[in-house]
Amino acid sequence: MSRALLVAWAVFLVGALTHPLLAPGDLALRDMLVLDSPALSPSAVGFGDLPARNAPQDGVLALVGLLVDASWFARLLIVAGAGTGAFGAARLARVVNPRASAWAVAAAMTVAVWNPFVVERLLQGQWSLVIAAWLLPLVAAAALSGRVYLSAATVFAASLTPTGALMASLVAVATARSWAARAGLLLAGAAVSVPWLVPGFLGAADSLASSAAAFAPRAEQFVGTPGALLGLGGIWNADAVPASRENGFALFGVALAAVLLTAWRRCPAPLLILTGLGLGGATLAWLAPELMGLFVSEVPGGGLLRDSQKLVMLAIPGYVALAGLLSRWPAVAALALALLQVPDAPRELQQLRPVEIAVDTQLVERADGRDVYFPGRGTLVELDGRVILDPYARALSKVESGELRVDSHVTDLPTRRYQAVERAWAAGDLGLLERLGVGLIVTPDGQVTETAAAPQPTRTGVALTLWWLAVGALLTYLATRRSSSSKRRPVSSHE
Repeated sequence: MSRALLVAWAVFLVGALTHPLLAPGDLALRDMLVLDSPALSPSAVGFGDLPARNAPQDGVLALVGLLVDASWFARLLIVAGAGTGAFGAARLARVVNPRASAWAVAAAMTVAVWNPFVVERLLQGQWSLVIAAWLLPLVAAAALSGRVYLSAATVFAASLTPTGALMASLVAVATARSWAARAGLLLAGAAVSVPWLVPGFLGAADSLASSAAAFAPRAEQFVGTPGALLGLGGIWNADAVPASRENGFALFGVALAAVLLTAWRRCPAPLLILTGLGLGGATLAWLAPELMGLFVSEVPGGGLLRDSQKLVMLAIPGYVALAGLLSRWPAVAALALALLQVPDAPRELQQLRPVEIAVDTQLVERADGRDVYFPGRGTLVELDGRVILDPYARALSKVESGELRVDSHVTDLPTRRYQAVERAWAAGDLGLLERLGVGLIVTPDGQVTETAAAPQPTRTGVALTLWWLAVGALLTYLATRRSSSSKRRPVSSHE
């Protein structure tokens, strides 16, 4: 298999998974909602009613939306992330095995780009988390080869959401070759995490212990929960699981893990440790949800990990490296098994096809940045048979409840502010609503009531988002500069 064929294979993998994004419309599926021009609201920059779990992602999209279509920008990021995932997997395969065959490299690329974690998380709408998962092999490859700035720049690219920042930083620090490199990468990880760390310290985000059980990994057909996790699947939401995984194809994921395991003796120890940490942590959360519940409810920021199946993304660099260490025929088997464990990925991901979302632009203009309360309107709505986030939560500054139920179990209570606003509206107390910062109230029949409340400030959040962009620009510059200088070769006077 030549270099050109490897490039063609990478294009196939990326195109097969992301081609539905090329249709016109808005990105909307479960947790994913990207409008053309999202509002630059307090919640977008991490200082809204809810925890800053989407910072700096939403702030970046809002800033980009001031210049270009934010929806197409997000699609570009997804496609670029998938392409970088294939490239990073090839790099990691060559780093751990300079003699890796083309089949081993192709297998590594397939394991990285086309796996149940990627497919299930895309179906859940967590596109920026998927980008982070795709980038982890490059984070590890750069750190293992001593290219600290490249690893740090890739950590930045993976840090659109807090979980991505945490996982990428952990992989970078674990795979660095020296303590100095570890310290530098830890500092870089902290720097790109500022947009969500600061709101987290300033706010008080409570997570219910019971939410850990609701978001725990789930079993898949014929393999149970351990087998699902071993194949990098097992997401909590059954609606985000491809049909093939519910019809026995998860068995191929277990077989893939068995094939990869044959190369474990030659795999770098840090990658094996990360793999064990990811799979072991997710398994522990399944076996002992009470323990995870205690962590979620008592440890500040612990709510980030209540969806504990996300931990398996730490195993992706290890799986990729193991694939790169295989000889020819085991590599061919690994490639086939990687595809077979979720063969319907392209068909299932048709759900990503954008849709047209109607938003009352006159209402958005009338709100003019002020907080808007919609009595009786929940966090989720239904559009053309699909469940999506309320578009007004992105189109303007909405007073958000944050209440969430999973299988009729309450996993998130309404925020204190929302409850206060609800009581004030029920009592007809517009003065209290004004003091609570509510500028408009829009009833289900479309009637609008206004108060004199001014828009909530966004300066701090915008500054933190710009900080994130500046740090990323600096790290990218240092990485490209170091790469350029390493390619230079002194010329002898005899040449």
